[in-house]
Amino acid sequence: MELLMEFEIKGGDFLNAGESSGVIKEYLKKLGLPPAFIRRVLIAAYEGELNVVAHAYQGTIAFYMDETKVKVVVRDKGPGIPDIDKAMEEGYSTASPEVREMGFGAGMGLPNMKRNSDEMEIASEIDTGTEVTMTFTIEKG
Repeated sequence: MELLMEFEIKGGDFLNAGESSGVIKEYLKKLGLPPAFIRRVLIAAYEGELNVVAHAYQGTIAFYMDETKVKVVVRDKGPGIPDIDKAMEEGYSTASPEVREMGFGAGMGLPNMKRNSDEMEIASEIDTGTEVTMTFTIEKG
C-alpha cells in the first residue's frame, strides 16, 4: 500500500482542524469514488484529526491507498489512552472543560471512527501517545 499523503497536526489547533481530512476528501472525489464511501473515510479521518487536536501535543495523519483499500493512520504524541475499552463507549470523554466549551469532546470520536471504518486498530502507551489505524475497502459503484 502506497503512502500518498501525510500531514502534521498541532495539538490545540482547532482553527485548522479538519484541513487534512478535507484534502483527503478532495483526492477521493477526483478519483470518482462513491460519495457514501468518501463520506465514511472523511468522517473517520476528521474524528481522528480532531482527537489529536483535542487530546495530544502533536501528531500526524497518513493516507495510504491501493486498488482495493484506503488506510488512514493517525499517530499522536500525548497522554495516551488509559482504558481503550472505556474510550470506545459512546459518550465517554476525557476532553478538558475548555475543549467541551468549544463544542468538542462529546465522546463520539473513537466510536465514529470504528463505525465508519471496515477495520480499526488502536495502540496506546501512557505518557507516550496513541496510534489508530483505520482501513476501508473501496466500494465500486
